[in-house]
Amino acid sequence: MAAVTELDAFRHKVRAFLAEAAPASLRGSATTPFQGFWGGRLSAGANPDQRLWFDRCLARGWTVPHWPRRYGGADLPLDHYQAWKEELAAQGLPLPLVGFGLTMIGPILLAEGSEAQKAQHLPRIAQGEVRWCQGYSEPGAGSDLASLRTRAVREGDDFIVNGQKTWTSHADEADWIFCLVRTDPTARKQAGISFLLIDMNSPGIRTRPIELISGSSPFCEVFFEDVQVAVTHVVGPLHDGWRVAKSLLAHERGMVGESVAAGGARAPELQNYSLAAHAREAAGVDNEGRIADPLLRDAILRCEMDQALMRLTVQRANDRLALGHPPGAETSTLKLVGTELNQRRWELAARIAGAEGLGWSGDAFAERDRALTRQWLRSRANSIEGGTSEIQRNILARSVLGLPAGPKSPRKGP
Repeated sequence: MAAVTELDAFRHKVRAFLAEAAPASLRGSATTPFQGFWGGRLSAGANPDQRLWFDRCLARGWTVPHWPRRYGGADLPLDHYQAWKEELAAQGLPLPLVGFGLTMIGPILLAEGSEAQKAQHLPRIAQGEVRWCQGYSEPGAGSDLASLRTRAVREGDDFIVNGQKTWTSHADEADWIFCLVRTDPTARKQAGISFLLIDMNSPGIRTRPIELISGSSPFCEVFFEDVQVAVTHVVGPLHDGWRVAKSLLAHERGMVGESVAAGGARAPELQNYSLAAHAREAAGVDNEGRIADPLLRDAILRCEMDQALMRLTVQRANDRLALGHPPGAETSTLKLVGTELNQRRWELAARIAGAEGLGWSGDAFAERDRALTRQWLRSRANSIEGGTSEIQRNILARSVLGLPAGPKSPRKGP
């Protein structure tokens, strides 16, 4: 009989905890990595069972199990943390806490933050007190992020920040923003940027939601007008924000790829949506119980096979993290393949629905079909947000394949 390993014993401990502590209403409810309790100032409106689940995990340091205890975690080794997530996934349970605090700014603060920054921000993330958003893209500086124009001018011990960010997810619900600002306008564009933490309650900050064609959107514009921010809120060395930002982007791309590969954020009507079940309903079945349309059957099979391969690729990336390797260029693969797979999935869903998939509102269309139309439209942005597919291909060409950079376009104008 094989000896029980430390990891096996931990899994048994987790299963016992889940059996006792996880609310029954949450079992089988998790379909995407970002579904669950976000914390922050608006957390009072959270699902009561999600809040109960969060509180029970918080008592064990399991909202951020792999973080050090002094910052609210449980000091779990990465392989134990991975096992924790696997046990949750096996029961369809959401993570007790989700959001950019855990997946983006938290890892950056652990790696780059000063001790004062870690002590101020990490425990509050772990305790669900603060929700973060990301201030990167600007009008005219999306894929060419280094062309950003938001400026932070130093006045004594503070910066005065002026500018605008766009496509900022959940900015209207966030408490803090991690932001790229230009602190040296005389340096080349990548060299004059700093990575700054800003309280969203600061005077001079205004947010405005952006509506998408799908009818709903997490995106906002953020405006900064003479916003005063302490110099101590710079993460990493001054003017070295481009390096810090690239490190964070690796975490973001892996997160986005994993999320959209799992189906991305969905309307409630589509939480348990199945291509195969929808096709059986719409196209019927043959004498052997298979989807009657062989071309549709083939398309669904290809999509499901690619989905399974994507899950394995995500697992390999997570295994590397468990061994202590930081995320690298492979996250661009997750972002590229995951987003395009998600687009193909919802394109196929719209094809299955046929004319029923053109519904927008009104009783002539079922709720699911109206939601499907909006989901298909929303998926078109997947290959743009978080770094375009073209940008990801360039990263893979240079960093993975070692291909030389192409010739620069001739400069236009004077």
